[in-house]
Amino acid sequence: MSKILRVENVTKRFGGIIAVKNVSFEVDEKEIVAIVGPNGAGKTTLLNIINGFVKPDEGRIYFRDRDITGLPPYKIAQLGISRTFQTPRPIHRLRTVFNIIVPLVSPRIKRTTGWFGDELVRAIDILEEVGFERDSEYLWKPAGLLPHGYLRRVELARALALRPELILLDELFSGLSSPEVRSIIPLLLKLRDRGLTLIMVEHRVKDVSEIADRVIVLHKGEKIEEGDPETVLKSERVLRVYLGGR
Repeated sequence: MSKILRVENVTKRFGGIIAVKNVSFEVDEKEIVAIVGPNGAGKTTLLNIINGFVKPDEGRIYFRDRDITGLPPYKIAQLGISRTFQTPRPIHRLRTVFNIIVPLVSPRIKRTTGWFGDELVRAIDILEEVGFERDSEYLWKPAGLLPHGYLRRVELARALALRPELILLDELFSGLSSPEVRSIIPLLLKLRDRGLTLIMVEHRVKDVSEIADRVIVLHKGEKIEEGDPETVLKSERVLRVYLGGR
């Protein structure tokens, strides 16, 4: 299976604080990789480096063997990497369905489909795929008025609307109830089966370990473990520094 992403020896400092230290890993196509670790481990900083919000001080990022290190986020999105955010970032005053139309008229969509048209229908289709009822009043409400669980789904829908090859999910499960998480997990597996690659930053280790092909554990900016979920979560070092074991 071909590699879709390579992170090579990435380091990022903020003043005297090393947020990410010499982190390397690769991601295969159609793989779900979970990045876990305690607060301050460098997880979100690593995502920000991958999608261009933050420039690394050292190291390189390769997407399909193309060096994307330091490219601005809009160029990285055009190449096929989309993301969600730890705090949902809809256009609050815009109706929910129009939040999805915005990425549907992006240059990437024009390039990958060759045309624009029927964006409203497509936006409703995407919202239905992530869990909205097709006739729900929420589709036509300003996104800022949605409950938290629906805002999480809007984040995912906006990421999907770009027709990405790789999606970075920054704590998608945060603030969701267990039933809400259980309803999203089958969708993520479906996206993987459809050919998408997912990198998930999560605190809810148990939930994400059920669907991840691999787990990467960060601690104080360093990668301390990587492998299949069962092996990683039984690692003595992981239990000691992250899960509180002895």
